[in-house]
Amino acid sequence: MKPTATSQNFDDSTLHGSLAPGSETAASVPAVPLSPSALLFDACHVGVVLRVVLFVQAVGGVGVMFGTADPLDWLLRFSLLTGGMLPATLAWLIAGCAFKRRLSRLKVRHQWLAGLLMGAAAGVYGCSLLALTGLAQPAAWWASGAAGVLLSAMVLAGLVWRAKAKTPAATAARLAELQSRIRPHFLFNTLNSAIALVRAEPAKAEAVLEDLSELFRSALADPAESVTLGQEIALAQRYLEIEKIRFGERLQVQWRLDASAEGARLPPLLLQPLVENAVRHGVEPSPSGARILISTRRRGSRVVVTVTNSAPGGCGLPGHGLALSNVRERLLLLHDVQARFKAACKNGLFQVRLEIPL
Repeated sequence: MKPTATSQNFDDSTLHGSLAPGSETAASVPAVPLSPSALLFDACHVGVVLRVVLFVQAVGGVGVMFGTADPLDWLLRFSLLTGGMLPATLAWLIAGCAFKRRLSRLKVRHQWLAGLLMGAAAGVYGCSLLALTGLAQPAAWWASGAAGVLLSAMVLAGLVWRAKAKTPAATAARLAELQSRIRPHFLFNTLNSAIALVRAEPAKAEAVLEDLSELFRSALADPAESVTLGQEIALAQRYLEIEKIRFGERLQVQWRLDASAEGARLPPLLLQPLVENAVRHGVEPSPSGARILISTRRRGSRVVVTVTNSAPGGCGLPGHGLALSNVRERLLLLHDVQARFKAACKNGLFQVRLEIPL
Protein backbone atom coordinates (compact mmCIF):
# COMPACT_ATOMS: atom_id res chain seq x y z
CA MET A 1 0.00 0.00 0.00
CA LYS A 2 1.20 3.48 -0.81
CA PRO A 3 1.96 5.87 2.04
CA THR A 4 -0.37 8.82 2.41
CA ALA A 5 0.23 12.16 4.05
CA THR A 6 -2.42 14.07 5.95
CA SER A 7 -3.38 17.57 5.05
CA GLN A 8 -1.79 18.85 8.25
CA ASN A 9 1.95 19.34 8.10
CA PHE A 10 3.90 17.69 10.89
CA ASP A 11 7.19 19.47 11.41
CA ASP A 12 9.67 17.51 13.51
CA SER A 13 12.42 20.13 13.24
CA THR A 14 11.94 21.11 16.87
CA LEU A 15 13.48 17.82 17.87
CA HIS A 16 16.56 17.94 15.66
CA GLY A 17 19.60 18.34 17.85
CA SER A 18 17.55 17.93 21.03
CA LEU A 19 18.33 14.27 21.55
CA ALA A 20 20.78 14.70 24.37
CA PRO A 21 22.71 11.76 25.86
CA GLY A 22 20.64 12.00 29.01
CA SER A 23 17.48 11.22 27.08
CA GLU A 24 18.84 8.10 25.43
CA THR A 25 16.99 4.92 26.30
CA ALA A 26 18.80 1.92 27.81
CA ALA A 27 18.34 -1.59 26.44
CA SER A 28 18.74 -5.24 27.26
CA VAL A 29 17.65 -7.49 24.39
CA PRO A 30 19.96 -8.58 21.56
CA ALA A 31 19.40 -9.40 17.94
CA VAL A 32 18.79 -12.64 16.11
CA PRO A 33 22.23 -14.22 15.63
CA LEU A 34 23.91 -16.24 12.96
CA SER A 35 25.43 -19.58 13.78
CA PRO A 36 28.59 -19.46 15.94
CA SER A 37 30.67 -20.97 13.13
CA ALA A 38 29.68 -18.17 10.75
CA LEU A 39 30.75 -15.60 13.35
CA LEU A 40 34.14 -17.12 14.11
CA PHE A 41 35.74 -14.61 11.76
CA ASP A 42 33.27 -11.77 12.28
CA ALA A 43 36.05 -9.20 11.94
CA CYS A 44 34.34 -6.86 9.47
CA HIS A 45 32.73 -4.63 12.11
CA VAL A 46 34.49 -1.40 13.08
CA GLY A 47 33.81 -2.14 16.75
CA VAL A 48 35.47 -5.56 16.52
CA VAL A 49 38.52 -4.08 14.79
CA LEU A 50 38.92 -1.39 17.47
CA ARG A 51 38.60 -3.89 20.31
CA VAL A 52 41.08 -6.36 18.79
CA VAL A 53 43.65 -3.64 18.09
CA LEU A 54 43.35 -2.26 21.63
CA PHE A 55 43.60 -5.76 23.11
CA VAL A 56 46.76 -6.67 21.17
CA GLN A 57 48.34 -3.32 21.94
CA ALA A 58 47.53 -3.74 25.63
CA VAL A 59 49.12 -7.21 25.72
CA GLY A 60 52.19 -5.89 23.93
CA GLY A 61 52.45 -2.93 26.30
CA VAL A 62 52.32 -5.16 29.38
CA GLY A 63 54.89 -7.52 27.85
CA VAL A 64 57.33 -4.67 27.23
CA MET A 65 57.16 -3.71 30.91
CA PHE A 66 59.15 -6.80 31.85
CA GLY A 67 62.23 -5.57 30.01
CA THR A 68 62.23 -1.88 30.92
CA ALA A 69 63.50 0.00 33.96
CA ASP A 70 61.59 3.30 33.76
CA PRO A 71 58.49 4.75 32.01
CA LEU A 72 60.52 6.60 29.37
CA ASP A 73 62.34 3.43 28.36
CA TRP A 74 59.00 1.59 28.27
CA LEU A 75 57.43 4.23 26.02
CA LEU A 76 60.36 4.05 23.60
CA ARG A 77 60.33 0.25 23.40
CA PHE A 78 56.55 0.10 23.12
CA SER A 79 56.58 2.63 20.27
CA LEU A 80 59.12 0.52 18.40
CA LEU A 81 57.15 -2.67 18.99
CA THR A 82 53.94 -1.01 17.74
CA GLY A 83 55.63 -0.52 14.37
CA GLY A 84 55.44 -4.27 13.81
CA MET A 85 52.52 -5.24 16.04
CA LEU A 86 49.89 -2.87 14.61
CA PRO A 87 50.41 -3.75 10.90
CA ALA A 88 50.44 -7.47 11.80
CA THR A 89 47.14 -7.14 13.71
CA LEU A 90 45.48 -5.21 10.89
CA ALA A 91 46.73 -7.78 8.36
CA TRP A 92 45.11 -10.58 10.40
CA LEU A 93 41.82 -8.66 10.63
CA ILE A 94 41.77 -7.79 6.92
CA ALA A 95 42.45 -11.42 5.97
CA GLY A 96 39.76 -12.65 8.35
CA CYS A 97 37.21 -10.22 6.90
CA ALA A 98 38.19 -10.82 3.26
CA PHE A 99 37.98 -14.61 3.54
CA LYS A 100 35.08 -14.70 6.02
CA ARG A 101 32.64 -16.43 3.67
CA ARG A 102 35.12 -19.08 2.57
CA LEU A 103 36.30 -19.78 6.10
CA SER A 104 32.71 -20.07 7.38
CA ARG A 105 32.19 -23.07 5.06
CA LEU A 106 34.92 -25.05 6.86
CA LYS A 107 34.37 -27.18 9.93
CA VAL A 108 34.84 -25.31 13.18
CA ARG A 109 38.13 -27.05 14.04
CA HIS A 110 39.47 -26.21 10.59
CA GLN A 111 38.44 -22.58 11.09
CA TRP A 112 40.40 -22.53 14.34
CA LEU A 113 43.42 -24.04 12.59
CA ALA A 114 43.20 -21.45 9.81
CA GLY A 115 42.97 -18.65 12.35
CA LEU A 116 46.03 -19.88 14.25
CA LEU A 117 48.04 -20.24 11.03
CA MET A 118 47.02 -16.71 10.06
CA GLY A 119 48.20 -15.57 13.50
CA ALA A 120 51.58 -17.22 13.04
CA ALA A 121 51.93 -15.62 9.60
CA ALA A 122 50.93 -12.22 11.01
CA GLY A 123 53.49 -12.56 13.82
CA VAL A 124 56.26 -13.38 11.35
CA TYR A 125 55.11 -10.49 9.14
CA GLY A 126 55.34 -8.06 12.05
CA CYS A 127 58.80 -9.34 12.95
CA SER A 128 59.96 -8.95 9.34
CA LEU A 129 58.89 -5.30 9.36
CA LEU A 130 60.95 -4.66 12.48
CA ALA A 131 63.93 -6.58 11.04
CA LEU A 132 63.84 -4.67 7.75
CA THR A 133 63.93 -1.35 9.56
CA GLY A 134 66.73 -2.53 11.83
CA LEU A 135 64.59 -2.29 14.98
CA ALA A 136 64.79 -6.02 15.77
CA GLN A 137 68.33 -7.36 15.87
CA PRO A 138 68.45 -10.30 15.96
CA ALA A 139 64.99 -11.07 14.60
CA ALA A 140 62.88 -13.23 16.94
CA TRP A 141 61.08 -15.27 14.27
CA TRP A 142 59.98 -18.18 16.45
CA ALA A 143 58.89 -15.97 19.33
CA SER A 144 56.93 -13.70 16.99
CA GLY A 145 55.14 -16.62 15.34
CA ALA A 146 54.28 -18.15 18.70
CA ALA A 147 52.99 -14.79 19.97
CA GLY A 148 50.83 -14.47 16.86
CA VAL A 149 49.32 -17.94 17.45
CA LEU A 150 48.59 -17.19 21.11
CA LEU A 151 47.00 -13.81 20.43
CA SER A 152 44.95 -15.24 17.55
CA ALA A 153 43.62 -17.96 19.83
CA MET A 154 42.55 -15.36 22.39
CA VAL A 155 40.87 -13.19 19.75
CA LEU A 156 39.03 -16.16 18.24
CA ALA A 157 37.89 -17.24 21.70
CA GLY A 158 36.50 -13.73 22.23
CA LEU A 159 34.62 -13.83 18.92
CA VAL A 160 33.15 -17.24 19.72
CA TRP A 161 32.09 -16.03 23.16
CA ARG A 162 30.48 -12.98 21.54
CA ALA A 163 28.50 -15.24 19.17
CA LYS A 164 27.37 -17.64 21.88
CA ALA A 165 26.40 -14.82 24.22
CA LYS A 166 23.76 -13.70 21.74
CA THR A 167 21.95 -17.02 21.47
CA PRO A 168 19.92 -17.37 24.70
CA ALA A 169 19.02 -13.69 24.82
CA ALA A 170 18.03 -13.78 21.15
CA THR A 171 15.47 -16.49 21.89
CA ALA A 172 13.95 -14.31 24.61
CA ALA A 173 14.04 -11.36 22.22
CA ARG A 174 12.13 -13.33 19.60
CA LEU A 175 9.42 -14.27 22.09
CA ALA A 176 9.17 -10.69 23.32
CA GLU A 177 8.82 -9.47 19.74
CA LEU A 178 6.00 -11.91 19.02
CA GLN A 179 4.19 -10.93 22.20
CA SER A 180 4.51 -7.22 21.48
CA ARG A 181 3.41 -7.51 17.83
CA ILE A 182 0.63 -10.07 18.00
CA ARG A 183 -1.09 -8.95 21.18
CA PRO A 184 -4.51 -10.57 21.68
CA HIS A 185 -6.39 -7.27 21.87
CA PHE A 186 -4.77 -6.04 18.63
CA LEU A 187 -5.85 -9.24 16.86
CA PHE A 188 -9.33 -8.98 18.39
CA ASN A 189 -9.78 -5.35 17.29
CA THR A 190 -8.50 -6.05 13.79
CA LEU A 191 -10.83 -9.00 13.26
CA ASN A 192 -13.77 -6.96 14.58
CA SER A 193 -12.91 -4.18 12.13
CA ALA A 194 -12.82 -6.69 9.26
CA ILE A 195 -16.16 -8.24 10.30
CA ALA A 196 -17.78 -4.81 10.42
CA LEU A 197 -16.61 -4.13 6.86
CA VAL A 198 -17.53 -7.49 5.32
CA ARG A 199 -21.02 -6.50 4.16
CA ALA A 200 -20.63 -2.75 3.67
CA GLU A 201 -17.14 -2.72 2.11
CA PRO A 202 -15.97 -6.27 1.32
CA ALA A 203 -12.96 -5.10 -0.66
CA LYS A 204 -11.75 -3.05 2.30
CA ALA A 205 -12.31 -5.98 4.66
CA GLU A 206 -10.24 -8.18 2.37
CA ALA A 207 -7.43 -5.60 2.37
CA VAL A 208 -7.44 -5.51 6.19
CA LEU A 209 -7.15 -9.29 6.40
CA GLU A 210 -4.36 -9.29 3.81
CA ASP A 211 -2.42 -6.73 5.86
CA LEU A 212 -2.95 -8.75 9.03
CA SER A 213 -1.81 -11.91 7.25
CA GLU A 214 1.37 -10.17 6.09
CA LEU A 215 2.14 -8.98 9.64
CA PHE A 216 1.74 -12.53 10.95
CA ARG A 217 3.87 -13.94 8.15
CA SER A 218 6.70 -11.50 8.86
CA ALA A 219 6.57 -12.03 12.63
CA LEU A 220 6.53 -15.84 12.37
CA ALA A 221 9.02 -16.21 9.51
CA ASP A 222 12.42 -17.77 10.06
CA PRO A 223 14.75 -15.19 11.59
CA ALA A 224 17.23 -13.48 9.29
CA GLU A 225 20.28 -11.41 10.09
CA SER A 226 18.91 -8.28 8.43
CA VAL A 227 16.36 -6.86 5.99
CA THR A 228 16.25 -3.65 3.98
CA LEU A 229 14.77 -0.42 5.26
CA GLY A 230 12.37 -0.55 2.31
CA GLN A 231 10.98 -3.89 3.55
CA GLU A 232 10.55 -2.51 7.07
CA ILE A 233 8.70 0.54 5.70
CA ALA A 234 6.31 -1.67 3.71
CA LEU A 235 5.51 -3.67 6.84
CA ALA A 236 4.92 -0.50 8.90
CA GLN A 237 2.60 0.79 6.19
CA ARG A 238 0.49 -2.35 6.45
CA TYR A 239 0.30 -2.02 10.21
CA LEU A 240 -0.83 1.61 10.00
CA GLU A 241 -3.45 0.77 7.37
CA ILE A 242 -4.97 -1.69 9.85
CA GLU A 243 -4.92 0.83 12.68
CA LYS A 244 -6.42 3.47 10.37
CA ILE A 245 -9.58 1.35 10.16
CA ARG A 246 -9.80 1.32 13.94
CA PHE A 247 -8.96 4.94 14.75
CA GLY A 248 -10.17 6.71 11.61
CA GLU A 249 -9.39 10.45 11.59
CA ARG A 250 -7.78 10.20 15.04
CA LEU A 251 -4.76 8.60 13.38
CA GLN A 252 -2.99 11.11 11.14
CA VAL A 253 0.09 9.74 9.38
CA GLN A 254 2.67 11.61 7.35
CA TRP A 255 5.52 9.97 5.43
CA ARG A 256 8.74 11.64 4.29
CA LEU A 257 10.67 8.90 2.55
CA ASP A 258 14.01 9.12 0.76
CA ALA A 259 14.14 6.41 -1.92
CA SER A 260 17.96 6.41 -1.86
CA ALA A 261 17.91 5.28 1.79
CA GLU A 262 15.82 2.13 1.29
CA GLY A 263 18.83 -0.15 0.80
CA ALA A 264 20.09 0.32 4.37
CA ARG A 265 20.10 -2.86 6.47
CA LEU A 266 18.12 -3.30 9.68
CA PRO A 267 17.35 -6.23 11.97
CA PRO A 268 13.96 -7.70 10.98
CA LEU A 269 10.85 -6.29 12.66
CA LEU A 270 12.66 -3.22 13.95
CA LEU A 271 10.63 -0.29 12.59
CA GLN A 272 7.15 -1.71 13.25
CA PRO A 273 7.42 -1.71 17.08
CA LEU A 274 8.46 1.96 16.98
CA VAL A 275 5.38 2.79 14.92
CA GLU A 276 3.24 0.64 17.22
CA ASN A 277 4.58 2.55 20.23
CA ALA A 278 3.63 5.82 18.56
CA VAL A 279 0.06 4.56 18.09
CA ARG A 280 -0.27 3.10 21.57
CA HIS A 281 1.13 6.09 23.46
CA GLY A 282 0.13 8.88 21.09
CA VAL A 283 -3.18 8.04 19.42
CA GLU A 284 -4.79 5.50 21.77
CA PRO A 285 -4.94 7.59 24.97
CA SER A 286 -6.12 10.79 23.24
CA PRO A 287 -9.81 11.37 22.37
CA SER A 288 -8.75 13.78 19.64
CA GLY A 289 -6.01 11.47 18.32
CA ALA A 290 -2.43 12.28 17.42
CA ARG A 291 -0.10 12.74 14.49
CA ILE A 292 2.71 10.39 13.46
CA LEU A 293 5.59 11.25 11.15
CA ILE A 294 7.91 8.58 9.71
CA SER A 295 10.95 10.08 8.01
CA THR A 296 13.97 8.58 6.24
CA ARG A 297 16.82 10.50 4.66
CA ARG A 298 20.27 9.71 3.36
CA ARG A 299 23.26 11.73 4.54
CA GLY A 300 26.30 10.62 2.61
CA SER A 301 27.10 7.06 3.66
CA ARG A 302 24.59 7.11 6.53
CA VAL A 303 20.80 6.90 6.79
CA VAL A 304 18.71 8.69 9.41
CA VAL A 305 15.32 7.22 10.36
CA THR A 306 12.95 9.07 12.69
CA VAL A 307 9.55 8.14 14.10
CA THR A 308 7.83 11.13 15.70
CA ASN A 309 4.44 11.37 17.36
CA SER A 310 2.59 14.07 19.23
CA ALA A 311 2.32 13.24 22.94
CA PRO A 312 -1.02 14.46 24.32
CA GLY A 313 -0.32 12.86 27.70
CA GLY A 314 2.89 14.77 28.30
CA CYS A 315 6.59 14.42 27.60
CA GLY A 316 7.55 11.50 29.79
CA LEU A 317 9.01 8.36 28.22
CA PRO A 318 5.95 6.10 27.65
CA GLY A 319 5.47 2.68 29.18
CA HIS A 320 8.42 0.70 30.48
CA GLY A 321 10.61 1.30 27.42
CA LEU A 322 10.91 -2.45 26.65
CA ALA A 323 10.28 -2.04 22.92
CA LEU A 324 12.80 0.82 22.71
CA SER A 325 15.36 -1.24 24.63
CA ASN A 326 14.81 -4.17 22.27
CA VAL A 327 15.25 -1.99 19.20
CA ARG A 328 18.39 -0.29 20.50
CA GLU A 329 20.24 -3.50 21.40
CA ARG A 330 19.30 -5.31 18.20
CA LEU A 331 20.46 -2.34 16.15
CA LEU A 332 23.79 -2.10 17.98
CA LEU A 333 24.41 -5.84 17.65
CA LEU A 334 23.99 -5.62 13.88
CA HIS A 335 25.96 -2.42 13.23
CA ASP A 336 27.99 -2.05 16.47
CA VAL A 337 29.60 1.38 16.85
CA GLN A 338 28.35 2.46 13.41
CA ALA A 339 24.76 2.64 14.71
CA ARG A 340 23.16 5.40 16.77
CA PHE A 341 19.88 5.24 18.70
CA LYS A 342 18.30 8.08 20.66
CA ALA A 343 14.86 8.84 22.05
CA ALA A 344 13.65 12.17 23.41
CA CYS A 345 10.53 14.19 24.12
CA LYS A 346 10.35 17.95 23.63
CA ASN A 347 7.60 20.51 23.05
CA GLY A 348 4.90 17.84 23.09
CA LEU A 349 6.60 15.62 20.52
CA PHE A 350 8.17 12.23 21.21
CA GLN A 351 10.80 11.10 18.73
CA VAL A 352 12.98 8.03 18.18
CA ARG A 353 15.98 8.60 15.92
CA LEU A 354 18.12 5.89 14.30
CA GLU A 355 21.35 6.38 12.38
CA ILE A 356 22.71 3.42 10.41
CA PRO A 357 25.38 2.89 7.74
CA LEU A 358 24.30 2.45 4.14
